[in-house]
Amino acid sequence: MTEPAAARVPAAVRRRRRRVVCVTASLALQVPLLVTLLSVPSADTGPAAGSAAADERRLQDVFTAAAAEYGVPRSVLMGVAYQQSRWDSHRGAPSVAGGYGPMHLVDAPHIQGALPGAGVRRLAGPQSSPRPPDPRRSRTAQPADLQRAARLIGAPVEQLRTDPAANVRGGAALLAATQRELGKPLSADPADWWEAVARFPGTGDGVSANTFAHDVFSVIRRGARRTTDTGQRLTLPASPGVRARPHDPGRPKDVECPPELSCSWVRAPHVEIGDGAYGNYDEAERPRDQKIEYIVIHDTEGPLPAMLKTVQDPYEVSWHYSVRSRDGHVVQHVRTEDAARHSGSQYVNARSIGIEHEGILAQPDTWYTEQMYQASARLVRYLARKYDIPLDRQHIFGHDNVPSPMGVTIPHMHDDPGPFWDWQHYFELLGAPLRGTAGADGAMVLMLPDYTTHRPLFTGCATSGVPCAPHGSSAVRLHTEPRDDAPLVQDPGRRPDGEPSTEDVNDLGSRVSAGQAFAVAGRRGDWTAIWYQGGRAWFKNPRTRPTAVATTGRMVTPKDGLDEIPVYGRALPEPEAYPDDVPVQDESPLPYGLLAGQRYVTQDRVTGSHVDKSGSSGTFRVVQGDEEFYEIQFGHRLAYVRAGDVEVVEAPATAGAPSGARR
Repeated sequence: MTEPAAARVPAAVRRRRRRVVCVTASLALQVPLLVTLLSVPSADTGPAAGSAAADERRLQDVFTAAAAEYGVPRSVLMGVAYQQSRWDSHRGAPSVAGGYGPMHLVDAPHIQGALPGAGVRRLAGPQSSPRPPDPRRSRTAQPADLQRAARLIGAPVEQLRTDPAANVRGGAALLAATQRELGKPLSADPADWWEAVARFPGTGDGVSANTFAHDVFSVIRRGARRTTDTGQRLTLPASPGVRARPHDPGRPKDVECPPELSCSWVRAPHVEIGDGAYGNYDEAERPRDQKIEYIVIHDTEGPLPAMLKTVQDPYEVSWHYSVRSRDGHVVQHVRTEDAARHSGSQYVNARSIGIEHEGILAQPDTWYTEQMYQASARLVRYLARKYDIPLDRQHIFGHDNVPSPMGVTIPHMHDDPGPFWDWQHYFELLGAPLRGTAGADGAMVLMLPDYTTHRPLFTGCATSGVPCAPHGSSAVRLHTEPRDDAPLVQDPGRRPDGEPSTEDVNDLGSRVSAGQAFAVAGRRGDWTAIWYQGGRAWFKNPRTRPTAVATTGRMVTPKDGLDEIPVYGRALPEPEAYPDDVPVQDESPLPYGLLAGQRYVTQDRVTGSHVDKSGSSGTFRVVQGDEEFYEIQFGHRLAYVRAGDVEVVEAPATAGAPSGARR
């Protein structure tokens, strides 16, 4: 393995460990919130005719009634709920903060010590490592208290946990009570509710509170429309005339972080650990000595406190940032100019920034909070602007998409953040929404299942082999033939013993993910085939409910006369580029082949390079070659092919053969 610490840990533990750190912050950007916010009419229409349509609008009526009952502007109530949960109920499951329902009302006494995964044993650093305090959190700050809300509306506490209508009423009552405590009237003007909105999530620092309020008012001005996880269709009409306060949160000192986020430091150590080796990151001068090209999204697979200890252990791994689940606070551990050891590939580590998210991939409702998504997206936007990183899925990708550096390491590569990470929503927050750019039946497709309604079967979330609860997913499963009962596609690198792929939540052998693009290899009825790891893979893609959309872009295919070309997990320099005192690296092609006639999508062309870390003081130097490679979406993971082995073809905007491709 390329990670020194990981080599000493059993493979099963390594795969499940996904180290991270986080501390907290709220959410929000000073520019208008980058979600699927639509400009909608300035007044609501009534429920649609018919009982089914009326049932889909039931939660809309609940917001209207609760706002009227407690004297809160409906736009304020719906805007707060959108920021808290995007109006989702999560089937009554609590978040890591103990928040329930559309208003994310926190029932801390009920949830404390009872969170799934809270007792999971994780590897960590020395027990003497202190748990750093959150210097920005006020002792008097109170979250949206579910127990208090229950008292205010005279309903049982359990009802607010499980009934969205009671939950919304409780949120309205809390907003009204806060407004009175501030000595303010229950005004019909949303702008008069700024302070009450800022206090609602209970964040203990001015940066987070001001950012939360600013985001709520951005939603109110722009409007929003969405179908929730329970099929409720809600509309928040646009109110462009609503006034908002200037956004002036202040800038944290020393932390490489956008000013609208609450951020802090928990530093990873760079110290000598013996025999000239240094832990737990590599000092560099990026991007001067090595361009930063990627941002890797991780999850921790465990609660934050243990991971804070891990990142402070010089014998352990490291990453650049952590994002805390309950409120999105960002903690930095390694400066972005230095290379952290986080991905399982030294090649990727040298040219990437790693961001861990406090979470467990099999428990998305508990850990993958809206606060975390928004804070992470703000951080990634900031870093992408700073280092000119493209906002696409070949540059912003998960730990589960990192190319394995060699064939022998494929079975040990990680699988987080998993099939329940909402890539479509995440890229909306990044301001780079995933969408097709071609007409029907194009030569290239972008995987884009509807996250809320797309619910493939997964097993092993709680018990091996037992089906997981149905849940929205970014993952699309692949078959060897165009039928539901056909075998799943097998990954010979992941399972070299020939065992078949499974529906286990951690098995990546037969699936792709939202935002990844592939060349079309055939169509048959409701099924579409793509080129995948050297062969055809089929997925169900009905026109009435598509899981992929046609798109445009560039693809590579072997040059004339080449029956098969090698595929690599890293783009290394040619042997003659290495100085005499640097060992030439073995290219180690992956156990796949790219065959004549096949095509794979590329979004970047890179020059081969290698980072040598054999020098003194734990620094690295870059060996730069001249030979060029194309980065391709080869399977669930990325890969590289020599530019000299392929020709580039364009996928046109209309149906037909790709330009430049052999017919």
